[in-house]
Amino acid sequence: MGIHQMKKTGFILSMLMAMLWQTGITVGQTAKVKKALLVIVDGIPADVIEREDTPNIDAIAKSGGYTRAYMGGERAGYSQTPTISAVCYTSMITGTWGNKHNVWGNDVSDPNYHYWTIFRHVKEQQPERKLGIYSTWLDNRTKILGEGKEATNNLRLDYHYDGYELDTVRFPHDKMTTYISKIDEEVTRAASKSLRQEAPDLSWVYLQYTDNAGHIFGDAEGMYDAVRKADRQVGDIYNAIKYREQYFNEDWMLVVLTDHGRDVATGLSHGGQSARERTIWIATNHKALNSHFYAHQPAIVDILPSVARHLGIEIPKHQAWELDGVPFVGAVSIADAKAKLVDETIEVEWTAFSKTGQVELLITDTNKFKLAGPNQQDEYMSLGKFDVGKGAASVVLPKALRGKKMYKVVFAAEHNALNRWISK
Repeated sequence: MGIHQMKKTGFILSMLMAMLWQTGITVGQTAKVKKALLVIVDGIPADVIEREDTPNIDAIAKSGGYTRAYMGGERAGYSQTPTISAVCYTSMITGTWGNKHNVWGNDVSDPNYHYWTIFRHVKEQQPERKLGIYSTWLDNRTKILGEGKEATNNLRLDYHYDGYELDTVRFPHDKMTTYISKIDEEVTRAASKSLRQEAPDLSWVYLQYTDNAGHIFGDAEGMYDAVRKADRQVGDIYNAIKYREQYFNEDWMLVVLTDHGRDVATGLSHGGQSARERTIWIATNHKALNSHFYAHQPAIVDILPSVARHLGIEIPKHQAWELDGVPFVGAVSIADAKAKLVDETIEVEWTAFSKTGQVELLITDTNKFKLAGPNQQDEYMSLGKFDVGKGAASVVLPKALRGKKMYKVVFAAEHNALNRWISK
């Protein structure tokens, strides 16, 4: 090998070493395997979690961040969604509100599986990845995730520890529902063990008793005691994650959240659209949190696009355009889309996280996606591109689209897209 070639080779090697150093990867070390875990602790108002002693959730937030967020869609708008448990879970794992996923109560009677869950996105794109669930409710797996159904392409979870509410021998039911508290302990034990040993790539833990305590005690010590117990359970689960990161080459995104708040008067109920019922909270260990997380108002529908980014899942464009969520990790361009039809003019607004770049507005008068799913894509017409920093635009509606009853408008920016429906 000549001197010139040796210098050239050495230069290339030095550049490669610098690149590896910048990414935190040393020679002989492979990139960390990305994994994600969602933990729902049911029905804890933000003011309660912020007031009570919760050292484990605090530690997770200190590692990444904590924020208040919201559930319930647009109050009094087309996407208004009940603050009811199963409805909230479905919004979390589909990244959409009730007008799309079609879950309106805990019976989960007719979900629209055309809006894929994050679990299905992972399995469709990377079938070798493992999925897990640890839950009281069997319905979380069989109805909300739709395991084994033709409509979900026969989605299967690799590990499941659930359905304990049906086991009246091990967990005899009592009027004060203390059996749910015992089930949460079993869910925590099973999850901690499975996460350490099996370590699914994407999993969901559901802890229920805090909601039961809220319904029984309201804003009282019984509820607060349940919150402290839930924090200890979250700590056990967090320790399993830290164990995996310490002894295995893994990078875990842990998201702990509640699904809804409670009424202001007593704390006994939920389901409505009061500010306290709609206000939720999110704690995560993720370190690449963006302005949408800290300076804006995230929502429960933001979980799906955020987890997808961490896991390296690219949501196909025609499906990404249906999401109501905005990623709170990584780069983000816009949020909080608004659109209305004034005479024959489409007037739109958005919150811009950058002063440079463009937003392309696209429109369709069909909703094939909701009726037939991703295999029947809507045909969009471009209304033009606009400076993202302006945060607003007005466009005359094309003649071919005038007089329609419903429009879907997409805001496509560099780092993410938003959508709004307009109906007459």
